[in-house]
Amino acid sequence: MADLHIQINRDKGGIAGQIASELRDSIRHGRLTPGTRLPATRDLAIDLQVSRGVVVEAYEQLVAEGFLASRVGVGTQVTPAPAARSRQKAPRPATPVRRRQSASVRAPYYGHRPTSPDLGHFPRERWLAAVRHVLATVPSDAFDYGDPGGVPDLREELAGYLRRVRAADVRPENLVIVGGVAQGLSLVLHVLSRQRTIRLAVEDPASHRQLPLLRRAGAHLVPVPVDEEGLDVRRLSGDAVLVTPAHQYPTGVVLSPPRRAALMEWAYAGDRVVLEDDYDAEFRFDRDPVGCLQGLAPDRVILAGSVSKALAPGLRLGWVAAPADVAEAVRRARGELDLGSPVIEQYALAHFLRTGGYDKHLRRMRREYRRRRDALVTALAEELPEVRVRGIDAGLHVYLELPGGWNEARVARHGLELGLSAEPVGPMRESQGPPAVVVGFARLPPHKAPEAVRGLKVRMSGQDVD
Repeated sequence: MADLHIQINRDKGGIAGQIASELRDSIRHGRLTPGTRLPATRDLAIDLQVSRGVVVEAYEQLVAEGFLASRVGVGTQVTPAPAARSRQKAPRPATPVRRRQSASVRAPYYGHRPTSPDLGHFPRERWLAAVRHVLATVPSDAFDYGDPGGVPDLREELAGYLRRVRAADVRPENLVIVGGVAQGLSLVLHVLSRQRTIRLAVEDPASHRQLPLLRRAGAHLVPVPVDEEGLDVRRLSGDAVLVTPAHQYPTGVVLSPPRRAALMEWAYAGDRVVLEDDYDAEFRFDRDPVGCLQGLAPDRVILAGSVSKALAPGLRLGWVAAPADVAEAVRRARGELDLGSPVIEQYALAHFLRTGGYDKHLRRMRREYRRRRDALVTALAEELPEVRVRGIDAGLHVYLELPGGWNEARVARHGLELGLSAEPVGPMRESQGPPAVVVGFARLPPHKAPEAVRGLKVRMSGQDVD
């Protein structure tokens, strides 16, 4: 079943009509293709936090219009050729791809990083089924050296997924499969800096693991502050900018609509490039989905994403969506670097996407991570009300602003000893800011959160302040 990108304005009313309009537009513009199976009304109602009757009404309206078909035992699907769509001017369809038959000793440590997913929920059986399908159906020649840009089958499925879920404007030929976002950004900067050193604006604070990678790729970094609306576009300078608009790390803020518009103006005014790290885009809890920037300006924005948070970092599967000339340059660079990503895993991910396994896993984990976030946030509110909790409506971590005088390094150390995946924010900053720590909740079982937070309260009760 498909995961959907649907935005609702709850102040306007007419929620059923808004849902129907969003789905209608997705079908007309090719983000939902014929044959796509939609979520059950109950599942979509849970995702959108509306009553099931509202979703039923929207589906029934689109069935009446001929956009959807609903059958017992099959579910609700996009019809092969809705009559209304023939009156719309649709974008050129993607080139079809021919399918071949296709730790502390005192406490457990739940996660290696605040951004780590719960790998115990990796869909082993479904992934194993996908690998078995690949080994049983893909011709032997497919396991030879292939296109360094990635398996065509995966690029086709991924392009459809990104159009449908992330509102991206991308076709298979604009995608390059890479070994995660880190490699994708490195390759893009390698391509962009062949003629000169790129002055790359980066968010401040930002991941201290990512910055050395960017410098090694040849970029001169220019820190730009992040506030409660995201990157401060007014203070931008440089040839390009790297942003995480869906859920900024570490603060957890979402780039506001005015900032998005201002960022696009900045890019077009100076013929500049926007690098978009689609970090944590899959997991949102208390807000409507936010489309990617690439869908607004595909000629200016280069989108990088991966399955590291949705499935597992160890798969090392990601993608870069870029304008045709940049995509081709990145593809050539990938071929010069290491000849491409593992083929069997690419075919398996393509099958996982095609059969709905990816969407189903995301929907299940979204509900589970919401439970874990709620348990942690509730425990913090009850035990440490003086700590300000931010960035909780999406992602796999929370941002905790600490009271004045608290030492963030000590808080992080105690958190780790108590089973909290915690890191101080200080090493991630160029500018000054209040003490803060990042705490991941994806690997923290709900029943463990109160105990861990109570332990932190005891340890910070007077003796560990500066």
